[in-house]
Amino acid sequence: MGKAHAPRRGSLQFWPRKRAKKSTPRIRAWTKTKDAKILGFAGYKAGMTHVELKDNPKSPNKDNFKMTPVTVIECPPLRVIGLKFYKNVNKSLVPLSHVLASNVDKELVRRTKIGKSTEIPADFDEIRILVHTQPKLTGTGKKKPELFELGIGGDPKSALELGKSQIGKDITIKDVFKEGQFLDVHGITKGKGFQGTVKRFGVIIRQHKSEKTKRGIGNLGSWTPKRVQYSVPQPGKMGYHLRTEYNKWNVMIKDDPETINPKGGFLHYGLIKNSYLLLKGSIPGPAKRIVIMTSAVRKNKNYPLEVKYVSKESKQ
Repeated sequence: MGKAHAPRRGSLQFWPRKRAKKSTPRIRAWTKTKDAKILGFAGYKAGMTHVELKDNPKSPNKDNFKMTPVTVIECPPLRVIGLKFYKNVNKSLVPLSHVLASNVDKELVRRTKIGKSTEIPADFDEIRILVHTQPKLTGTGKKKPELFELGIGGDPKSALELGKSQIGKDITIKDVFKEGQFLDVHGITKGKGFQGTVKRFGVIIRQHKSEKTKRGIGNLGSWTPKRVQYSVPQPGKMGYHLRTEYNKWNVMIKDDPETINPKGGFLHYGLIKNSYLLLKGSIPGPAKRIVIMTSAVRKNKNYPLEVKYVSKESKQ
């Protein structure tokens, strides 16, 4: 007789288990700040390396240096092409109008249709800037830019002044973030294709004398209710999900790519040609995929900023 109870297979923390609509991640919440400033930036994941940095002051190994893996993100400048205004209606944001710049990159016209500008509304609750990436400045081989919105902190009046001053200009990673800051990273994970229940849900492999199959579930659930429950592990598409990782430590921001490029460039990416960012640990997604970094929602103040050594050996 089988066990009466068993742990559920697959986490309900991520539900529904569905693929993302596009490779550009969607940001659902922005931090609230008193000062008017841009709250996010985007870059392309290049690969990983390791640095020697001082450990957490709350660690038993505090004040000592240790080797730590870091992710390298290339951050070419973002071009601001407009502003978008929103109004709070029944606890939801409703778009009111948008203002566009006169000079629009020809590569962006290939990506989407650029509409006409409208007037700035007299009353609005939130303002965001419309930006697009410039992948032609990198060595990834991409041409079509990604178009998305970035939040602006502060009250609506000061945010509007900041937005007006940035239309048609480029913003860099140093204009938005500082070294030692904690960031939230939003990205789309690697796509795994069609997978079985063992890889997709972690189902235990059955013994070699089991009937029909080893890498599969024993049954589709109970007799009643007379239907297959949503919680039963079944094969299907896996990966390419939108994921957010909180409090990734921004170890370093540099403008000299020669100090980080390994011989022959990063595997599956190539040579870095712009400013780059080092984030402690790993982040979701393969090489060349865009990631959006935002100001941390849950701030952590435990890490000092002191880096002793940066390796030029590429890791994947």
